[in-house]
Amino acid sequence: MAELVNIKDLSHEEWLQERNTGLGGSDAGTVLGVNKWKSKAQLFLEKTNPELRQNIDNEYIHFGNILEDVVAKEFERRTGKKVRRDNRMLRHPKHEFMFANLDRVVVGEKALLECKTTSHFNKELWEDDDVPAQYLCQVQHYLAVTGYEKAYIAVLIGGNNFVWKEIKRDDELIQIIIDAEYDFWHNHIQANKLPEIDGSPAMTEFINYMYKDIDEEEIELPEDVDTLIKAIESCKSSVKETTELQKKYENQLKDKLGNNVSGKSNNFLVTWKQQVKRVIDKKKLEEKYGKETLDQYHKESKYRVLRIKQIKEEQ
Repeated sequence: MAELVNIKDLSHEEWLQERNTGLGGSDAGTVLGVNKWKSKAQLFLEKTNPELRQNIDNEYIHFGNILEDVVAKEFERRTGKKVRRDNRMLRHPKHEFMFANLDRVVVGEKALLECKTTSHFNKELWEDDDVPAQYLCQVQHYLAVTGYEKAYIAVLIGGNNFVWKEIKRDDELIQIIIDAEYDFWHNHIQANKLPEIDGSPAMTEFINYMYKDIDEEEIELPEDVDTLIKAIESCKSSVKETTELQKKYENQLKDKLGNNVSGKSNNFLVTWKQQVKRVIDKKKLEEKYGKETLDQYHKESKYRVLRIKQIKEEQ
């Protein structure tokens, strides 16, 4: 483990610049493909073009930073252990592209503490011995950099449910992380080769963010775009056929139930219950209060829509 710099001496911008010189623990889950909030292509673009980094200084992150000290103190209270801050940015002794910013170090142990906060909607992800995969990768990345024997992770769930867990060093997983990060850093970041753009929600959101500004121009697209469009149309056709087939099977199942609200087979319980859906009658509201009054409560959002139209038959 080698010390790089004391982050207390850095401004926020300088800290971000240092982060772009390697891969941190929060990048590990993305590189291994288990972070649903960010794709590898997005991480590549952020590392190679920092100006493309989305502004993620939202309320969750703001209060997460504030509550880090609360989580650390509660961990001390519940475990009897002592922790201290570590303001160093650390580098792996062999793989310098791997760095670590630790939340806390456990006094008297070769161990670290990672502090988290999350919504109560995510509580099932922390049940029993479970730890979300992206955080498990993050912690094992830190253990790789520091050489520590174990880590603790503590999380405040929904503001009133505290959970802490011990995570043993897993050298097999660490080697997988090192290999994946080595490949990503050397064969993509340093080679300036964009990973494949995938269809994850994170990549979709980032692409929409990156190209939200519109140039009113028509450009000439490369020839390989036709192959891409054919693949899109093939997927649409496949989805349509699959949906129609699903509806067919659902109708056949409904016919088996008839007027009965439920039925049981050897392996399944099937229910076909009545539900009530309530919607606002916009027409009646306009008649009563006037369209101009209702327009005051409309929220407008702008987004780009991708449409494909064939302009020439294939030869």
